[in-house]
This record gives sequence, C-alpha cells and structure tokens, in this order.
Amino acid sequence: MTSALASRPRTSTLDRDTAMRLARTEYERVVTLLEGLAPQDWATPTDCPAWDVRATAAHLLGMAEMSASVRESLRQVKAAQGRPGVFIDELTALQVDERAGMSPAGILARYAEVTPRAAKARRRMPWFLRRQKMSPAQVVNGREETWTLGFLSDVIMTRDPWMHRSDLARALGVPMVLTAEHDGVLVDDVVREWFERLGRPVAVRLTGPAGGTWGEGGPELEFDAVEFCRALSGRGTAPLSTEVPF
Repeated sequence: MTSALASRPRTSTLDRDTAMRLARTEYERVVTLLEGLAPQDWATPTDCPAWDVRATAAHLLGMAEMSASVRESLRQVKAAQGRPGVFIDELTALQVDERAGMSPAGILARYAEVTPRAAKARRRMPWFLRRQKMSPAQVVNGREETWTLGFLSDVIMTRDPWMHRSDLARALGVPMVLTAEHDGVLVDDVVREWFERLGRPVAVRLTGPAGGTWGEGGPELEFDAVEFCRALSGRGTAPLSTEVPF
C-alpha cells in the first residue's frame, strides 16, 4: 500500500444498499446455524483460541448488541479501553466474559431478537457519523491505519459474523451455507481490498459458490474462496501473508 493510501481513513467501497443487504442476510444465516445446534454442540472447540461454540456465539451477541445501541457501544468501548491489552482483544474478551452466565438457549434467543435491530441501526447511521474516524487506530499488516465508522459498520461488522460462521461450520463439521448473491459479493469485496493492500500484480481464481476470478499478470493463485478469506484473517493454511481485516 502506498503511504498516501495508508494515511487516508479507510472507507467502505460497497454501496449502502448492498452493505445493508449483506448485513441483514449474514445475521439471518448465523441465527439459522445456531438454531440447528444440538445441546452438546455448544461445547465444541473452534479455531479461535480458548473459544468454544458457545463463547463464539457470546462474542457475536456482544457485537450485535454493540451495533444495535449507541449507548451500549460506548459502554463496551469504555470498558474495553480500561483493560490492559490490545483494544480489539479486550473488547471481544469483554463480550464473552459478560455473557458467561447466559445459557446457549438464552444467547440464541437474544441474538435472534437483537440482530434485526442491529441491522436497522446500522442502516440508519447518518452520513456525517459514518465519515468520522474510528478510535483507536487499527494495526493491519504491521501498520497502524485509521478506519471510518462507516467502514466499521458497513464492512467489518458483517465480515466478523461471516468469518465466525465459517469457524462454527468447521468446528461442527457441517457445510457452510454459501451463495453467489451473498457470500460471493462479500468475498469480492475482500479480494478487491486484498489487491489494494498487496500492491502488485497477481491473478486469483477462487473456487466454490462464493468464488470467481480476479486480476491478471504475476503469479496465478487458486484457492477455495472461504479458505482464501480465512488465510487473510490469520486462519487456515493457505500461504498468504498480506492480511485483510475481518
């Protein structure tokens, strides 16, 4: 990435209607996945260190409640900033810790109830707020960068449940529901951001319902679309070192 790009606050490249359609659909797919769990499934370990399925769902609920309420968002941010570690790690740990006493059924019921409100609140975020810089700065590929609140709301808050849905599917040994109309659009946005961050020619072919082809010149790469995204998030085994945030 050039220094000019690195210094510019990151904004969403998705149009609002598309971003909000992806948000609503992703919430619905997580609800459907959680509804299909057997009681014993909630204790299954995931690829996220120290998180089983229940802890992952607790984090997802915390993020949805954060998106649904400005007051709750400010409360969580203040509480996480009061902890000694890296902000995003402390925020997600806070979300899990605060819901440690909830039953799996309670987490599911609350998630199903709050996510429509989260989607509505994200859609209603006014333009002047979406242009505000998010604090603190985020570290991606070893560099600090600034995000706008619009990038957080339109992009990251949908990539996060999508990636964790892949974690849950892998942990449970079930297929991840994928369609070109939803997952393909999300993956396309990830690939385009990856090209920008990579800064050199490459041709990529991603397989599966969310896949496609991008770029020309340079090395030719082929991966499963979900595994490609998992590698960019720091998961998986694909040999890709340039990160994209999820």
